[in-house]
Amino acid sequence: QVQLVESGGGLVQPGGSLRLSCAASGFTFSYYAMSWYRQAPGKERELVAVLTSAGGSRNYADSVKGRFTISGDNAKNTMYLEMSSLKPEDTAVYYCFAGIGVRGVWGQGTQVTVSS
Repeated sequence: QVQLVESGGGLVQPGGSLRLSCAASGFTFSYYAMSWYRQAPGKERELVAVLTSAGGSRNYADSVKGRFTISGDNAKNTMYLEMSSLKPEDTAVYYCFAGIGVRGVWGQGTQVTVSS
């Protein structure tokens, strides 16, 4: 069964850091383009970062460039999102996505709250 499970979210103060994890099962994540999205209350889901298959390249939304880093660990079949210099506007539910098949596969999401 193809599945993505996110973890690592939580409450952090502005300027702080968090690392999100996305554990993949039922497929080899490095074979596919993998992404992180986020959705803030009342807003549409937006693309945050993309890791192309085999880690060929990384792309970021302008709002997170220089602060977030997407990466993958092939041995653990897990993708990460390192977030630093967090701002209140980064508050959202973060989802990982695998570009498998026609619709792709979504994780269940993990809440990130940036607040003092």
